[in-house]
Amino acid sequence: MATLMTAPELHQRLEAGERTILLDVRWVLGRTDGHAGYLEAHLPGAVFVDLPTELADHATPGRGRHPLPPPDRFQQSARRWGINDGDTVVAYDDSGSMAAARAWWMLRNAGMDSVYLLDGGLSAWRSHGYHVEAGEVGPAVGSVSLGDGLMPSITEQEAAQWSRDGLLLDARAGERYKGEVEPIDPRAGHIPGALSAPTTENVSEAGTFLPGGELRRRFEALGLDASSKVAVYCGSGVTASHEIAALEIAGFSAALFPGSFSQWSNNAANVVAVGDAPFEDGTDGPSSMSRADGSSVEA
Repeated sequence: MATLMTAPELHQRLEAGERTILLDVRWVLGRTDGHAGYLEAHLPGAVFVDLPTELADHATPGRGRHPLPPPDRFQQSARRWGINDGDTVVAYDDSGSMAAARAWWMLRNAGMDSVYLLDGGLSAWRSHGYHVEAGEVGPAVGSVSLGDGLMPSITEQEAAQWSRDGLLLDARAGERYKGEVEPIDPRAGHIPGALSAPTTENVSEAGTFLPGGELRRRFEALGLDASSKVAVYCGSGVTASHEIAALEIAGFSAALFPGSFSQWSNNAANVVAVGDAPFEDGTDGPSSMSRADGSSVEA
């Protein structure tokens, strides 16, 4: 199934009157102006989705900073957005789909097939000169029935063993992977065995996903092939969803570690590796890994 919808494709759908639910998922870590930006200008009929409260549960050390909400609560949110069974949903943001991908993954995980990311988001829409509107949109409550567990995911325990027979990708910035800086989570570094694969390298300067062939070559350079068993994590499971979308565009399937590094680093029993190699001593195995104490950073 397709992952992306271009701005002209979406515009054509809307002009033809095809039922389409638009979700505006503007959110960037450390900022709180997403809703204000939405009120100023958004795609016609788009509903604002608040990522911290509607696409995540309350943060806990044992589950990470943005744990997945209970399925029943997510269904309630989806109904508030006006979604019915069989609807086509298009999610977008203004940050290269980094936040919108969370809604895409969660709806796909809940069993919806016709879910897309607007490639390039709000900027792509505006670059074509298409109309935007201001103010709040309050749709009629929908009746969608959602499930759970339709997208692959892994647990903290599985993440610890994943590199033994699979590839674990760290979607955070390279400096966080290396442990050079950690602005949010309690320890700096990465899950031992993980490969650095920053999400920002999935998109162009315009915020659109790179073509499928380019993405495939990118991931093949990391060692992926058709038989690869792949899982992805980031800081709290948000941008890792973007990497899963990029992998899908490239022709690969990947599992999400929802708790990601925020869950991993809060467990003192977990080893944290630093440096630019999967394992801290540069070897291919965990024989000489050691704990990295790091420093406590308030989220």
